Amino acid sequence: MSVTTGNTPSTELRKGTLGLGFIIFFVISAAGPLVAIAGGFPIGIMLGNGAGTPALLIATVAILLMFSAGYTAMSRYITNAGGFYAFTARGLGGKAGGAAALLALLGYNTMQIGLYGMFGAVSSGFLSMHLGVTMPWWACSLVAMASIGIFGYRQIDLSAKVLSLLVFGEYVVVLILDVAILRHGGASGLNATSFAPHVFLGGAPAIGFLFCFASFVGFEATTIYSEEAKDPHRTVPLATYISVLLIGGFYAFSVWCMVIGAGSDQVVKILTGLSDPTTFLYTLSDRYANSTLTGAMSVLFITSVYAGLLAFHNSAARYFYAAGREGLLPQRLGYTHRRHSSPHVGSLLQTVLALLVVTIFIITGADPVLTLFSWLTNVATLCIIALMALSSVAVFMFFLTHEARDEGVWRIRILPILSGLALSVVLALAIINFPLLTGARAGLSYGLTALLPVFAVIGVLAASALKRRDPAAFNQLGSSRL
Repeated sequence: MSVTTGNTPSTELRKGTLGLGFIIFFVISAAGPLVAIAGGFPIGIMLGNGAGTPALLIATVAILLMFSAGYTAMSRYITNAGGFYAFTARGLGGKAGGAAALLALLGYNTMQIGLYGMFGAVSSGFLSMHLGVTMPWWACSLVAMASIGIFGYRQIDLSAKVLSLLVFGEYVVVLILDVAILRHGGASGLNATSFAPHVFLGGAPAIGFLFCFASFVGFEATTIYSEEAKDPHRTVPLATYISVLLIGGFYAFSVWCMVIGAGSDQVVKILTGLSDPTTFLYTLSDRYANSTLTGAMSVLFITSVYAGLLAFHNSAARYFYAAGREGLLPQRLGYTHRRHSSPHVGSLLQTVLALLVVTIFIITGADPVLTLFSWLTNVATLCIIALMALSSVAVFMFFLTHEARDEGVWRIRILPILSGLALSVVLALAIINFPLLTGARAGLSYGLTALLPVFAVIGVLAASALKRRDPAAFNQLGSSRL
């Protein structure tokens, strides 16, 4: 563990900063509960298996719990802000770790930058509709970017306090609507049609499944904050399981209420008839609750995207930090702020990258939602799925060569294999259906998917260069810092 003296730069994050509650808030804010409920699931219901979407969500939770079993078992041995990268490096070797590091940087940066498109669009629309203020989407995005940069540069608990307030509001407004729908009995009474086998398998469940899976991106962030957690060996596993169950339970229940509100036999027809399916939740609110709740939802939708921007900024900054600290990227990225103990260099780099990419979309006049948001966030989803599949294999291989303390065979052998296979299938489905997910032409869509192998190769080359330059550092890639 390094100690800062004189002019020696710090390479340590601030220990014992985050408790269980704050880590959970980071995770569920990255998942963007209101963004998923209002923005993602209506489209998933329409294009996927319709009223059967709640059952798909339960299946998604089952896969994520299988993954979490091995993931949290390994977190007891690896305490590192590199998350997926650290696990892959320790389980599959330094070169695989290098590939994972660059995939993680691609994924978290594209997710964060893509969200600026959604934030700018919804903020501009809100200002015009409710305040009569005309402001281009990119101006809203740049204002958000400046504030996100400040929060990321400063100590982590400042960000946690902001996130906790925003996320709590999201849950409250959606649950109020859920109760209102159930109290009125929905469109045709309460029923369990969504969980019937013929409904679950109807339509295009493969597409619906991808939307469900994408809505959980960010849950894995528990390990990224392990170096700053209080009692990480206990806090990280608990935060992971609680986050999956909390997010999954909320999604499944709320989407079921949405289906009940529209009618299980009418929900797809209603969504198809809307010019913008993302207004579906607001129509339900007007019907079953009141305009006040609808207005609160529209405000909190904006803050939900903002919370996601902040959470993914922090994740990207920590991956830059981990890769710089261990020699895969320039060492400067591995420095932390002397006073805030934050990965300030990685935070600054993430902000600069976001500014450059958003500026390109501004200059070209591209649609902020249909291009910036859709293209980049779907690339990010592919990256996270690929990283989870890699991590599942890494867990299995790690415990072949390391003695387990008290983990059972199911947790370190069987469940990692099952989750790895399931995640590989999800990844294949995502790539095959990528043009549908992005809404772009096939050539461009598959060109975007090609970014994954390109960045993976760059990561392997960076790790190989480190091995030639410093074999000892290469052998220690992903090692615990505590």
